[in-house]
Amino acid sequence: MKKLLFQFDTDTHPSVFDTVVAYDGGADHVIGHGGLTAENIGGLVDGCIFTRAPKDKKNTAIFIGGSNITAGQDLLAAVQKHFFPGFQVSVMLDSNGSNTTAAAAVARIGQSTQLAGKKVVVLAGTGPVGQRAAAMMALEGAQVSISSRHIFNAEKACFAMKERFNVDLTPLEAADLDARAAIIQDANIVLATGAAGVELLKPEHWQDNPKLEVLADANATPPVGIGGMQVMDKGEIRNGKIVWGAIGFGTLKLALHRACIAKLFEDNKQVFDAEVIFQLAKQMA
Repeated sequence: MKKLLFQFDTDTHPSVFDTVVAYDGGADHVIGHGGLTAENIGGLVDGCIFTRAPKDKKNTAIFIGGSNITAGQDLLAAVQKHFFPGFQVSVMLDSNGSNTTAAAAVARIGQSTQLAGKKVVVLAGTGPVGQRAAAMMALEGAQVSISSRHIFNAEKACFAMKERFNVDLTPLEAADLDARAAIIQDANIVLATGAAGVELLKPEHWQDNPKLEVLADANATPPVGIGGMQVMDKGEIRNGKIVWGAIGFGTLKLALHRACIAKLFEDNKQVFDAEVIFQLAKQMA
């Protein structure tokens, strides 16, 4: 029986990246639907849960993607509301790579240093990856701050993670290079999750900081988010700090994403969200 993965995307067009990884993860067919909301998802979910016998439902799964993690969370909740005993399939949430990228980055950081008790700054952390990575590190016992150019956006992100994960994050405003350099002075760990091609720190802002232990940058598009690093950095030592570039931890992200897809087809009752995906990342790191 064919393994069918239904790609439910909150954006107009389902992600090509997610489609490719779905095939590489073992799906026989990937069927994409875009522009989905909690209000229009019902018929598609019914089609997934009513068409195969109980023993065969493990061969149907749902992947939820899109650029907006809040919309993704709402879609996941709506999908699950249509499930009832005997009629459900496994489902995974990874809006904009939020869970897999964040989990891979945090797993590599945690491999490099102990997270508990450390001071962490997630630069430009209001996007899906930054928010989820901040929450994961907070759950590991770190003291985590999220920065944004506008304090309102940082506060909004912290509030969202408090609601979802019950973690306390600190919002910071840092509108330019000098401000970002200032907020990392006491940090032990810095994770940059800004927009592609935007330099958030220059080399002189971090290279001589004696408190910094680990830096990671999720931006693979030149210029990188943290100047003085390379996208291929894979736990290298630079100026006495352990550094991880986007491709350096991205290999784990892709392996993790593929592994999650494969596991969706092991049974029909799994929910792959941040917590489960992060635990798997730590096992694979």
